[in-house]
Amino acid sequence: MDELVLFLAKSLVSLPEEVSVNTKQDGDCTVIELHVAEQDMGKVIGRQGRIAKAIRTIVRAASLRENRKYTVEII
Repeated sequence: MDELVLFLAKSLVSLPEEVSVNTKQDGDCTVIELHVAEQDMGKVIGRQGRIAKAIRTIVRAASLRENRKYTVEII
């Protein structure tokens, strides 16, 4: 799942080499932490958070196939 988030984020930003993804377990949920360059933060979040919501929706839809729970945090 983290590869999916990494691919989506690298497609959006102007500095793809600055994008990194970390995963950690938080109880029954897996937290995907997305790190981007400060100047690309607006591109990943989008206007009124639309792109961030879209990334979270894609991850939620893909997690149904794996029968696991994921959350995405943009740091």
